[in-house]
Amino acid sequence: MEAQAKYLGIGRRKESRARVSLMPGSGQILINKRALDDYFPRETLRMVLKEPLDITQTAGKFDVVALVDGGGISGQAGAVRLGIARALLKVDSNFRPALRGRGLLTRDPRMRERKKYGQKGARKRFQWTKR
Repeated sequence: MEAQAKYLGIGRRKESRARVSLMPGSGQILINKRALDDYFPRETLRMVLKEPLDITQTAGKFDVVALVDGGGISGQAGAVRLGIARALLKVDSNFRPALRGRGLLTRDPRMRERKKYGQKGARKRFQWTKR
């Protein structure tokens, strides 16, 4: 029995974490054991997620299995995208210039700003009245 190649990549975005496995296959994408269209209903999120595969022209060559937790769906899509890009580097290191050029190997550092005391949120304050 021949062991099938499995490439792993970890991606993070906001509060989301994704563990991504790439295996040679037909291009099937599973997120938390659910189909891509089922998990991400918005077309823009599906486009974000598939971007590394489209740039490297490997869209139909690998099956993607991702386990995602934390955050919202937008952050999860970004986390899976980074995980796919990192796993593709393990497949072939010649993908690095193409992925780097589109900024797919850089983790997005933007995080939610914390709420401040004496205020309604991070920036928003309570309404001020003179009397």
